[in-house]
Amino acid sequence: MDQKLTLALSKGRIFEETLPLLEAAGIVVSEDPEKSRKLILQTNDPQVQVIIVRASDVPTYVQYGAADFGVAGKDVLLEHGGEGLYQPIDLEIAKCRMSVAVHKDFDYANAVRHGARLRVVTKYVQVARQHFAAKGVHVDLIKLYGSMELGPLVGLADAIVDLVSTGSTLRANNLVEVEHIMDISSRLVVNQAALKLKREKLQPILDSLAQASQRTK
Repeated sequence: MDQKLTLALSKGRIFEETLPLLEAAGIVVSEDPEKSRKLILQTNDPQVQVIIVRASDVPTYVQYGAADFGVAGKDVLLEHGGEGLYQPIDLEIAKCRMSVAVHKDFDYANAVRHGARLRVVTKYVQVARQHFAAKGVHVDLIKLYGSMELGPLVGLADAIVDLVSTGSTLRANNLVEVEHIMDISSRLVVNQAALKLKREKLQPILDSLAQASQRTK
């Protein structure tokens, strides 16, 4: 049986922070996706290859078996629903937080207290809907794919729900965090069929990644 494994990663912070964990598992990626146009990257192990996909697509590639395993943020998994995925390890990488932010001149607490209906821009519609529903706050959700920060600045929305790392982008655009929704980190996700059919090759890699992530805490 073919034991070749395909790992789905996204460019940027997740890729960079996954590399040391892979190296601890004895897997070295041959090329830098920021410098190469290739979407399939080979590794020092002829039985392991890496595909470069959009962060929001990682769970889909893994769910349908186009990748055997991948690394995805908790934010992406919550939106995707995690259907058909085994999520064995929180790798504790690419950490940030999901927050509600508003323009610094907007009195969010007063608006909520008086039952105002808020317009909120976000690409995390599921998370935002659950958060505001739990608080009993009435919102109209507007899905955006680009810069959320622009929404309150041009009158599209009262608030945003987005990932925040340092907060510098919010400050640069006169926005402030008003609620912390949850902490976010990236997790290993595994195709359930691959875990059964390719366990001999896959399980040692999963174990090594788990051990490496524990050491980096």
